[in-house]
Amino acid sequence: MKRVVITGMGAVTPLGNDLPTYWDGLISGKNGIDFLTRFDPGDYKAKLAAEVKGFDPLLYMDKAEIKKSDLFTQYAVAAASQAVEESGILGTVADERLAVYFGSGIGGIGTIETEIEKLRERGPRRVSPYCVPMMIINMAAGTVAIHFNAKGPCVPTVTACATGSNAIGEAYRLIRHGYADAAIAGGAEASVTSISIAAFISCMALSSSEDPNGASLPFDRRRNGFVMGEGAGALILEEYEHARERGAKIYAEVSGYGSTCDAFHITAPHPQAEGAARAISQAVEEACALAGSRERALDGGIYINAHGTGTILNDKAETLAIKRALGERAKTAMISSTKSMTGHMLGAAGAAEAIAAVKALTEGIIPPTINLLEPDPECDLDYVPLTARKAQTSLALSVSLGFGGHNACLAFSKVKEA
Repeated sequence: MKRVVITGMGAVTPLGNDLPTYWDGLISGKNGIDFLTRFDPGDYKAKLAAEVKGFDPLLYMDKAEIKKSDLFTQYAVAAASQAVEESGILGTVADERLAVYFGSGIGGIGTIETEIEKLRERGPRRVSPYCVPMMIINMAAGTVAIHFNAKGPCVPTVTACATGSNAIGEAYRLIRHGYADAAIAGGAEASVTSISIAAFISCMALSSSEDPNGASLPFDRRRNGFVMGEGAGALILEEYEHARERGAKIYAEVSGYGSTCDAFHITAPHPQAEGAARAISQAVEEACALAGSRERALDGGIYINAHGTGTILNDKAETLAIKRALGERAKTAMISSTKSMTGHMLGAAGAAEAIAAVKALTEGIIPPTINLLEPDPECDLDYVPLTARKAQTSLALSVSLGFGGHNACLAFSKVKEA
């Protein structure tokens, strides 16, 4: 089996449109949630969102290409461009050995809204000839591949809120088994639209709070739903020996991956968190095997970037999953939900949160769960409330749980020489 490491990362988020700004926002406890500006939310029960601000696609794409791409694809290209540039991967790997695993939970929902409005108001001939390539979910992956001439496997994962994590995990397995030397992996979402917000309100998933500091409240007893976010995250995964030989900067090693399904309900988590616990256990056991022993992998401390949506059922189920997977070690693990700051970025969440987990591991700083003022008694672990914490860990986990019962967990470790 090949070893897989991370050599580049890029982010477009409600906290900032590049990696340094995003990370600085996380560790400073910046809240990226505010009142909706994309449309008038007057008749909506949910009036807040975590919007990407000040994004300029011209930094990454030309005008003609922008006109033919949905916002989620633009976010994907931006994050991928940042990661590719930082890694220096281009020109060091054959085009046929460079893969793209990039997904989205919803895809071009903004394009769909716009073109349906044209259809109803102006007739079928006014629908854009680019409507199909703008709305289909695979186009983020396809466009990223075109940008970087990546001719290896190009696969768009679509597993709702677990999308970004599954993309990274499947790319990790691809390289681990020798089918590629490197991959651009991540997720993108641009779902702050009128139909998306209305639909999530209807299924009782969104917070109705009008207080930006009282809306996204993971693990807090006051929580009543998540806040819609958007953006993209991208990571360059690379075979370890390849990265070492070319002198690449290595952030961390991808040391484990778990992927399961609850097979229980289309939206609700399993009440005993069986599937989520198995996903975490799979990732942890793989990391322990790589380290040579459970003690070596875990005794240096554990950080978990939780899915932590701020919905009633999710946070209780995730707490139970962590306890089932880690046993006594759950009591000493440091856990935080960065969704308290970014909102829920849906298909981009897993990638953005994987980046946060890697940075926590390498920088020795744990991002906080902001606004956690009234802990839920049923969520009784260490959620790093309010402010960031300096702490060295030997393992970082990133957990993602999606509608449809999708569970994914990524494990990251500090790189040890072979």
